[in-house]
Amino acid sequence: MNDYAPLIRRLLKEAGCVLVRQGRGDHEIWQSPITGLRITVDGKIKSRHTANAVLKRAGIRTKV
Repeated sequence: MNDYAPLIRRLLKEAGCVLVRQGRGDHEIWQSPITGLRITVDGKIKSRHTANAVLKRAGIRTKV
């Protein structure tokens, strides 16, 4: 099983997203300058669909 979290974090940084704070458990809260929304990113993302949903919410058109 793949862990998409490191890839998602890298793509968020490249898009200019900022880590706002640590959330509960192993979650992180990111702010997207593209959409203006805050995105919750789990520490371990096992599903490709979840990874793509995070990118979509951030306004990043790249698919995993």
